[in-house]
Amino acid sequence: MTEQSVRSARKDEHVQLVMDGRREQPHQANDFDDVELVHHALDGIDPARVSLATDVGPWRWAAPLYINGMTGGSETTGRINRALAIAARETGTPVASGSMSVALDDPSTLPSFRVLRDENPDGIVLANLGAERTPDDARRVVDLLGADALQVHLNAAQETVMPEGSRGFDRWAANIEAIVAAVPVPVVVKEVGAGLSGRTLTRLHGLGVQLADVAGRGGTDFAAVENARREGRDYAYLAGWGQSAVSCLLDVPTPAPEVLASGGVRHPLDVVRALALGARAVGVAGAFLAVAVDGDAEATAAEIRRWQEHLVALHALLGAASPADLTTTDVLLHGRVLEFARLRGIDAGALTRRSR
Repeated sequence: MTEQSVRSARKDEHVQLVMDGRREQPHQANDFDDVELVHHALDGIDPARVSLATDVGPWRWAAPLYINGMTGGSETTGRINRALAIAARETGTPVASGSMSVALDDPSTLPSFRVLRDENPDGIVLANLGAERTPDDARRVVDLLGADALQVHLNAAQETVMPEGSRGFDRWAANIEAIVAAVPVPVVVKEVGAGLSGRTLTRLHGLGVQLADVAGRGGTDFAAVENARREGRDYAYLAGWGQSAVSCLLDVPTPAPEVLASGGVRHPLDVVRALALGARAVGVAGAFLAVAVDGDAEATAAEIRRWQEHLVALHALLGAASPADLTTTDVLLHGRVLEFARLRGIDAGALTRRSR
């Protein structure tokens, strides 16, 4: 088997392992459960007053929701991306590709990514590339996908466990700075499930990064996914590595890039919780993959519309006419998240009184 075919097979294996994990724990508890939105019984508004429109970077998105980078690189994942692209087009939802490194090294896999643009010619499409790749590589994937933005992913824990992982982590910061300067579109730096700490966000701001997806612990655990691919499964102790999206949002410093959130987003209430903690928009991967995995674009679009409808209902319940209004919603922190806030010197009490 060639190196390229091994990498394509790995893409399919990732999808299978993620879906196996979702079947075993379909509603896995995570730190979003430690975020309680205070209910004020007379604060609700007419849903007709709610606009989900939100400003993200240079764009005005119709809703604070996007399909996060998942897959591509094989025939099977190309069918998934086609379903996601059509659903994105039909619902006006931005969509990101999975890592396009394999397409750079094996151009025969490009159609499995390019379908995101071909089926969604006027939508917002984000290309995706690892932080170890060069500025020239970054320009190429943006051009190949006709992308409106580039996600640059950080995945040190995953690469550490991946049998064939790339571990030149000390070059990543310089690469990111060079990529930001080289590409003609906005760059979104994101983790893949271990979170972006406050210190990392400060460093990214210094590198010229304007948008960051904290992509925290609580959803797909790629260290665990890669460990399942190892013969001895000897990195099991790294399962759960990193910080949750909730902790990362609480830890955002000033100044920092504009912050997006993903990682463990299971339903629309988690979206609202992330928006209340300051995210401009929220990325969903696993929940939409579970519908798109069979290539059913119509069902995927219906699921996204359901999330959009629920977001309107939840905004109205909380008296928020827009996503920005959620940042004045009273929030109670519990459990592990409250302990994180206490140890990091974050005033959790102030969050409970924001509506005043």
